[in-house]
Amino acid sequence: MSCPTPLPFETLLAWWLGELPDAEAEALDEHLFSCAHCARRGEELAALAAGVRHAVRSGAVGLVVSAPFVERMREAGLRLREYRLAAGETVNCTLRADEDAVVARMRAPLAGVTRLDALHRVEVGGVEGPEVRVEGLPFDPASGEVLFVPMPAALKKMPAHTMRVRFVAVGAGGEAAIGDYTFAHTP
Repeated sequence: MSCPTPLPFETLLAWWLGELPDAEAEALDEHLFSCAHCARRGEELAALAAGVRHAVRSGAVGLVVSAPFVERMREAGLRLREYRLAAGETVNCTLRADEDAVVARMRAPLAGVTRLDALHRVEVGGVEGPEVRVEGLPFDPASGEVLFVPMPAALKKMPAHTMRVRFVAVGAGGEAAIGDYTFAHTP
């Protein structure tokens, strides 16, 4: 059975993350209780979220996340270490064995940006690895920050290293660097 007014995935996701205003969330709750099709999609989203939570807990993935996602991680009992830095800054960072994840909060001028890419490179023992480009990062321009959770399992195994990240705004007029960030990691 299908729904005559199916809820967009983005709306379901905002509901699950607790990002909807109360009145909108209540209306969505009512729709989910009365619509088997959308309720099933909500259950699929919850299952996906459980899988992501498991992958994050086990340290199997690194991802760019939203502030509500970080709150959900905290509410789920994950022990987080957070670093905040502005463009041009360097932060000395680590991840202890008793911590579940690191959250890097990188402030950037995101107003008017339609697509955000990241270029990053890791240096270990004075040897730089290849530059990697990640296209189309999710971001909230109003927040003025990008939140990154690196792979905790891999990070805990890495030796001392430096990771350099550059954010690039991509638009019709080309590309413009909008921030450089340096993470000096010690195990």
